[in-house]
Amino acid sequence: MVEVLNDILMSTASSPWIYAVLFIVCIADGFFPPVPSETLIVAAVAVGASTGQPMLWGVLAVAAAGAITGDSLCYLLGRRVGITRFKWMRRPSAERLFTWAAHGLATRPASLILVGRYIPVGRIAVNVMAGATGLPFRRFLPLTILAGICWAAYSTIIGTVAAATFHNSPLLAAVVAVIVALALGVVVDRVSHLITSRRGLRPRV
Repeated sequence: MVEVLNDILMSTASSPWIYAVLFIVCIADGFFPPVPSETLIVAAVAVGASTGQPMLWGVLAVAAAGAITGDSLCYLLGRRVGITRFKWMRRPSAERLFTWAAHGLATRPASLILVGRYIPVGRIAVNVMAGATGLPFRRFLPLTILAGICWAAYSTIIGTVAAATFHNSPLLAAVVAVIVALALGVVVDRVSHLITSRRGLRPRV
């Protein structure tokens, strides 16, 4: 059974469409947090590091490009429609997130945009609010490029380490990489919330 799953995984990873799928998923993650972009990235990297396909630099590049594109589209959404047009934006939890994002952007925009890339819902609030509050795109774009590249590199490192540890089994490497990524995601989220709470920027949701 494991051999069959390994074969399926490797045949999927060797398809040139894998890059397009990863790019689209990373864009969608900028709007809809449940989309498992990070999970797919670390799994693809783990398989690629073990088998040679997909190419690691290709995965890193499309992941970064997708993340940057998704975050930029969120910024443009905030710039065009604001933060009150849709019903979900007027919910108390959403209003608290937007208030938190507005305060952080007014005081520490660079650190908030960089840290926000690792907080699924907070990332959306930060990017939408950056557009809504008129943060210049020429200032937003370099920060979101840096954040997207760092996030993609972080995911690539996790997948690469897992593949080096379990080089004889691409499937096991992918599974371990996903588990480690999820665990580190929780840790990063907790640490970022601790940092922002100490600075008076933590959202109450």
